[in-house]
This record gives sequence, C-alpha cells and structure tokens, in this order.
Amino acid sequence: MTNKQQFIKFMVENGVLKFGEFTLKSGRKAPYFINTGNYKSGAQLAKLGEYYAQCIIDNGVKAQTLVGPAYKGIPLAVTTAVALAKNHGVDLNYCFDRKEVKDHGEGGLFVGKQLEDGEKVIIIEDVMTSGKALRELLPKLKASANVEIAGMIISVDRMERGLESNLSAVQEVYKEFGVKVYSIVTMADIIEAIENEVIEGKEYLGKMKEYRNQYGVN
Repeated sequence: MTNKQQFIKFMVENGVLKFGEFTLKSGRKAPYFINTGNYKSGAQLAKLGEYYAQCIIDNGVKAQTLVGPAYKGIPLAVTTAVALAKNHGVDLNYCFDRKEVKDHGEGGLFVGKQLEDGEKVIIIEDVMTSGKALRELLPKLKASANVEIAGMIISVDRMERGLESNLSAVQEVYKEFGVKVYSIVTMADIIEAIENEVIEGKEYLGKMKEYRNQYGVN
C-alpha cells in the first residue's frame, strides 16, 4: 500500500474516520465524519507523527520550527518533531501558543522555541473546516516576530466548499493569507481507497460521490 492508503486505513482502524450519516456543524448531512479526538494512545500518536513528518518530507517543506496551535495542535507538533528527528534526521524546533499571555515568569505568547524575525515555521493542525484556527494564530505569530509561514500541514483536506464561498477552506486560506496547506490525504484519496478495497465502505460509495458532487471542489 502507498503511504496515503496506509494512513486512511490507520484512521479507520482507530475510529477517526467513520461512515454513516452525520450532521455537521455547517448543517450539512455528510456520509462520513472525521474525529481526531479518537487518537488517545501513545502508539497512535507516535504513528500519527510519522505520517505528518512524511508529508513534510514528501512536499519538501523547509523550516526551522513547528508551531502547534493550542490545543489540538500541541501534541501533533511534538510528535511530528520527534518523528522528523528519529526517522529523517531533521531536527526542528517546536513551540505552541498560549490561550492567554503569561504575565509572570518568562512570559510571552509561546511556549518552547521563542520565535525570531525571518524564522520559517510550519503550522501543524488536525483538519481544516473554516480556517478559524489559522486566523486566530497568525496575529499571535506576527506579534511575536516577523516569521515566514512555510506551510501548514493537516491530516485531511475535505475538498469541500465553504458556506459563503465556492472555495474550500484550504483554497480560502491560500487566497487570503498566501499560506499553502499540505494534507496527508484528501477526500478524493478516501473515495479511491474505498473503490480499491483498501478499506471497507462500498455501501457508502454512492453517497460519498453524491456529497462530493454537491459540495466538493477540486
């Protein structure tokens, strides 16, 4: 299996990718649901970091520091940094933002690597629905230092247009901020994995394609 196929199977086996009928926050009824909160063990997190690290290597994204937006991005940035060092010999710094500024001790907006002007950073997130997390993080980054965003890594690109736009969240982020988002897999990859029997779910294939035709973008 390819790395993408292995990751899709990994999501299914860990109850992160599910098929059925789900009402999303947007109100849309989707035949699939992605719940990254189901990653909860050390072994799962270690493996997840390997997939994120491989995505960075495969796409040739270069940076000095990984940034994990609080809260879900924190363990993702840590495990990705470990996997990059262990599997690829790439030793990057990492940091994560505070929800509020600490006014005692060392203070500051970020824990870990203290950002510097001109530093290249990669943002590590789980999935992107609206780009809200990035919109909240960017002012914090710019308030700390004039960093350069080398890219953002997410696990799945839903390839789904927003409620008020014909662009996907990934496309909107690039248009608005110039930040390129790289995903380990896309919704098209998941549909292909079902078709090729990498995972079960052929009974949902018709609904998956219908949903994609209705809401999807390329």
